[in-house]
This record gives sequence, structure tokens and C-alpha cells, in this order.
Amino acid sequence: MNTNTITGIMIPFLGTAAGAAGVFFLKDGIHPLAQKLLLGFASGVMVAASVWSLLIPAMDMSEPMGNLAFFPAAAGFLLGIFFLFLMDHLVPHLHLDQKEPEGPKKSLARSTMLILAVTMHNIPEGMAVGVVYAGVLAGNQDVSAAGAIALSAGIAIQNFPEGAIISMPLLGTGMKKGKAFLYGMLSGIVEPAGAFLMILFASALTPFLPYFLSFAAGAMIYVVVEELIPESSQGKHSNAGTIGFAAGFVIMMILDVALG
Repeated sequence: MNTNTITGIMIPFLGTAAGAAGVFFLKDGIHPLAQKLLLGFASGVMVAASVWSLLIPAMDMSEPMGNLAFFPAAAGFLLGIFFLFLMDHLVPHLHLDQKEPEGPKKSLARSTMLILAVTMHNIPEGMAVGVVYAGVLAGNQDVSAAGAIALSAGIAIQNFPEGAIISMPLLGTGMKKGKAFLYGMLSGIVEPAGAFLMILFASALTPFLPYFLSFAAGAMIYVVVEELIPESSQGKHSNAGTIGFAAGFVIMMILDVALG
């Protein structure tokens, strides 16, 4: 594994850490309008990344299958949706602005369940980065090193607000700034961990790369539709979420096309 690959894998984690550092600079928390914008922005980035960086390459790799070239992308996508659906029901977690946790009932602290919710978001993102770099290392022509960097950069951009969104509410639980920053930062550690794991099995993954790419896309889309978009559209400033989505989608699309 070369330096460029390690750097690319760590970029999204650095985005989370930078966002979590907001606890040291934002005295009154995130304004609801800004929060809606950031949630919408994260949604737009994830949807664009799912399409341009994951689903389209998956279908391009499957062209030898002729009229069935859609099958790996469709099957992997649905498996990704189902995987996050199971996680949603098996892992106790708490979303922003909600009083009741989801998943099995456990006597966990509110701060712990907030962190678990964001950690669940980060699992498919780490898988996405890892599987793309696995394709690059395997020499697959449908996945470029520049495209992998674009995906890492796009996810890092959307991780920045996500890091702030998780660390700031932790202050409301009575947690000190240093600890809130640490927990917010660590919520993103599953991304490089997942990416390294995918690359570790790169040689075995190569024949199934289209399935893994679309699996990551399905998992990310589940997060967007199930959690991010509803959170960005509730209450006041719902239009801000839509504007944020458009901005995130366009920026990620430009990154992928320009660098890919």
C-alpha cells in the first residue's frame, strides 16, 4: 500500500476531526438554519458520490454481461440498503432532535447513542473509499486514482459538518469540550478502519468489485433517505436543506467528473 493510498483513506477522517473541532470555536452551538444547510449538503455529496463514483463505475465494469450489465449494480445496491436497514434495527442509536432512541432498548447514555448514530453513517462511507482504492490498486481501468481522491475529498467535505453536528450536541449533555471533540473525532474512525479492511482483501474483492461498489452506494443512499433528508426538512428552514443538497450534489459531481 503506497503513501497516496494511505493519504486518500485518511482524508475523510480528517474532515470529521476538523468538524468536531467546532466545539472550541462555536460558543452557542450550530444555528438551526446552518444545521439544515449542512445536513442537506451532506445528503447532496453522498447521493452524487453514490452515482458518479460507485454505481456508474459498477455498471461500466459489468459491460461484458451485455443486457444484464445492470445486475451487479442493482443487486449490490439492494444489499447495501438491506444491510443498513438491519443495522438500524440492531444497533441502539439516537438521531439529532429526537428524544426516543431507535433500535433495541439499551440503558446507554444519550451521548453514546448519538455517537453510534453517526458511526453507522460512517461505515458505508469507509467501505466506499476502501473499495474504490481496492479497484485502483488492482489496476481496474474503470476506477482512476484521481477519481478515488475525488471521492475521498467529497466525503471529507461532507464529514466536516457531520463532525460538528455530532460534537456540538454532546456539549448539551454536560460533556466537556475536549471530550466532546474526542468523541466526535472518534465517530469517524470507522471510515479508515473500514477502508483498510476492504483493501486488505483487495485481491479477493476484485471479481466482485461491481457488487461492493454498488453495496456502498446503497448503504449511503439509505442513510440519506432514512435520516439526513428527514432531519434537514423538519420544522423551520426546510428550504435550507434543499439548497444545501443542491450545493453538495453539484460540488461532488464537479469533483468526480473533473478529477475522474
